[in-house]
Amino acid sequence: MDQTKTSTPQKNIVILGGSYCGISIAHYTLKHTIPVLTDNETYQVIIVSTASQALCRPACPRALISDDLLPQEKLFVNIPVQFEQYPSQNFRFVQGTATELDHVNRTVSVSVGIETERIGFYALVIATGASTPSPLLGLNKDEQYLRSSWAAFRSELSSAKSIVISGGGASGVETAGELGEYLNGSAGWFNSTLESPKVAITLVTAGSEILPGLRPSIARKAEVFLACVGVNVIKNTRINAVEPSGAGTKENVATRAKAILADGKTLEADLYIPATGTTPNTNFVDKSLLEADGRVKVNAALRVEKVGERVYAIGDASSFARPAIHQILNAVPILGSNIKRDLLLAAGMKAVGDEKLFKADTRETQLVPIGRNKGVGAAMGWQIPSWLVWMIKGRDYWLWTTGDLWSGKQWAKET
Repeated sequence: MDQTKTSTPQKNIVILGGSYCGISIAHYTLKHTIPVLTDNETYQVIIVSTASQALCRPACPRALISDDLLPQEKLFVNIPVQFEQYPSQNFRFVQGTATELDHVNRTVSVSVGIETERIGFYALVIATGASTPSPLLGLNKDEQYLRSSWAAFRSELSSAKSIVISGGGASGVETAGELGEYLNGSAGWFNSTLESPKVAITLVTAGSEILPGLRPSIARKAEVFLACVGVNVIKNTRINAVEPSGAGTKENVATRAKAILADGKTLEADLYIPATGTTPNTNFVDKSLLEADGRVKVNAALRVEKVGERVYAIGDASSFARPAIHQILNAVPILGSNIKRDLLLAAGMKAVGDEKLFKADTRETQLVPIGRNKGVGAAMGWQIPSWLVWMIKGRDYWLWTTGDLWSGKQWAKET
């Protein structure tokens, strides 16, 4: 009697990105989907990430100043360690960068050191996030690159007499507030402006107000708080050019610079920080799958249409919603449920429930700490007092929330 057993091909669930979205979807799939699949030992979740460490990116405006301001063991966590709780055959971590998505042949090319690995996928999640113009404000490469950028910036910070920050969004405002309080202190209770700040810090925005995601009255309150730590805000003004070109980016993170404004005036800066939005990390994706802003086009089920079955995108690399952590946390269970449903159906099993659709929360929601004691914001359309912004976010920039997310405890129950 023939005892030969035919091996079942491995089914790779490839997740590109090792931050909030990628790690969350990996945990959700390993906890709630793979255990209920037939031949579940043949399914492998593969996280591909440029860094072996996950970072709480919102904390960068404070973290870039000094390692002493935030607990480093919470700021960075080792990704593979978070997945040691699962069977080894069901999980693999690849430290590398996706360079090409072949959605026809269903493979992803990944640069791993000097080599390229082509990984076939049965399901694919694009969660590669977005890069910041300043290497100080995000994990654009790996953790060593980020730390070396911080070290270079800090080496010049103690002697800096002028700092220019471009961009009036949350990152620019938070960075200005953190640097202002750290370098200049804060005005007294009866003063609305800090007299004679040690370091001249200027925040420049092309908008009519800073913090365009919040109502003008809240934005102006933020301006008052910035003035208390010696930050001058210039509105309705665009920076047309910076000399030398590339100042504040990559290897020029600590270079003296001259910002040339649209009206011809110039601002001299010992340190220049560009904080003008982000760029989706999607250059490996065919342009036909992208929106005009570079984000992957998805439908309400978070699927990438017209690329075959079981291809999804979520987070800052996706068109799913305005980039924000609360939007991500709301979307993870939706995507996790749809992936489970698709895999069950593909395995010839009965699907659990109907397909779920994601609807972005468009209510005014944003919390912006300004220094280590104040902040402005709104949640679900309601203005939040300064002390509550500090309590929720300003104390440690969400580090109190990330432990359960990185470890998967946040996704212990299906929702």
